[in-house]
Amino acid sequence: MTSASVRSPKNRFAFLKKDWRLYLMLILPLAQYVLFRYLPMEGVLIAFQKYNLFKGIWGSKWVGLENFNFVFSLKDFTLSLKNTLFLNLLDLIAGFPVPIILAIMLTEMRSLKLKRVSQTLLYLPHFLSWVIIGGMVLEIFAPTYGIINKTIIRMGGSNIPFLSDGPHWVATYVLVGVWQNMGWGTILYLAAITNINVELYEAAEIDGANKMQRIWHVTLPGIRSTIVILLILNVGQMMNIGFDRPFIIGNTLVQQYCDVISTFVYRVAMKGAKYDRGAAIGLFQSVIGFILITTANFITRRIGEESIW
Repeated sequence: MTSASVRSPKNRFAFLKKDWRLYLMLILPLAQYVLFRYLPMEGVLIAFQKYNLFKGIWGSKWVGLENFNFVFSLKDFTLSLKNTLFLNLLDLIAGFPVPIILAIMLTEMRSLKLKRVSQTLLYLPHFLSWVIIGGMVLEIFAPTYGIINKTIIRMGGSNIPFLSDGPHWVATYVLVGVWQNMGWGTILYLAAITNINVELYEAAEIDGANKMQRIWHVTLPGIRSTIVILLILNVGQMMNIGFDRPFIIGNTLVQQYCDVISTFVYRVAMKGAKYDRGAAIGLFQSVIGFILITTANFITRRIGEESIW
C-alpha cells in the first residue's frame, strides 16, 4: 500500500465509518459541555463590572477589581473560605480511603448474591436528595427527638449536641458525607481491580502469600494509578463545595462552622442580586482550584507516579 493511499481522506476517516455509533453517542455529552461549561464562561466578565441586569454584560459599567476588593474585605468571606478548606480537607482525609476499602471488600466476597445486595445498599445513598438526607439526619441526630439521643436518655445518659455544637456538627457533617458518597466512589476502584491480571494473584498464592499480603502486594499496586489520579482530582476540588449539604444540615447555632463559600455567595450575592460579586467569588474559586490541581499533578510527576498530564 502506498503512502498516498494511506493518507487519502477515505482511509483517514475510515474509523468514523467503523465506529460511527460511538461518535454519535458523544454528541450529547459534548453539547452539554458546550452549553453549560463553555458558553457560560462569558459570565466571567461580570466579575469586573458593576453588573446591571437590564443593560446586560456588554452594557454594564467596568469597575476592574472593585468587586474582588469588596468581597475580600468582608469578614464573613475569610470565615467561609477557612470553613470551606477545613471541611473539604476533612472530607478528603475521612472519605477518600473508604471507597478503596469497600471496593477491596466487595471484590473479596465469595457470595455473589451478598455482593450484589451490598453494592445496591452502598450505591443507594448517592441517589438520595440532600433534602431527604437532611430529614433523616434530623430524625437520627436531633438533640431532643433524635433516635440516638432518645436512646441515650432512656439509658440514663445525657444527650449529645450533634447538630447544635460546632465540633459535634463538623463530625456529623463529615460522617454523613462519607456515608452518602462512599458507595458511588467504589465503582471506579472495582473497575480498576477487575483489570488486574489474575495470574498475579495465582503466583502470589503459590508463593505462600495470605489474603492480606495479596491485597497489599497485588491489589493496591494494581490500582495505584487510579488512586493517584482521583486524589489529584479531589485536591483540585478543595475550593469547591456543594450548597445543599452545608445549607440543609447547618443551622444558626453552628454558623461559625457551617458558613462556607457556597452559602456565603447565596447570602451576600444571590439574595441581594449582586451577581457581579458572586461572579468574582466564583472566579477566585476557579483560579485557586486550578493552582491546586496543577500543583498536585506536578508533585505526583516529580515523585514518579502517573499524572493527569
